[in-house]
Amino acid sequence: MAVSYNRLWKLLIDKGITKTEMRKKAGISTTVLAKMGKNETVSMDTLARVAAAMNCGLDDIVEVNTAEGE
Repeated sequence: MAVSYNRLWKLLIDKGITKTEMRKKAGISTTVLAKMGKNETVSMDTLARVAAAMNCGLDDIVEVNTAEGE
């Protein structure tokens, strides 16, 4: 299973928000942000915090591809 946060990065660009601003608003660490930058999995709590900070749904920030690697 592979995840992609490209939707989040596009949303940040569209709203004119930097990754650092989003990180602080969501209350996530730089380590978690780095994991997201590498398209690594993060906890559901983290995704929920980011979605709440960005005022959007989970499907607006993450895409899960279950077919990859099968």
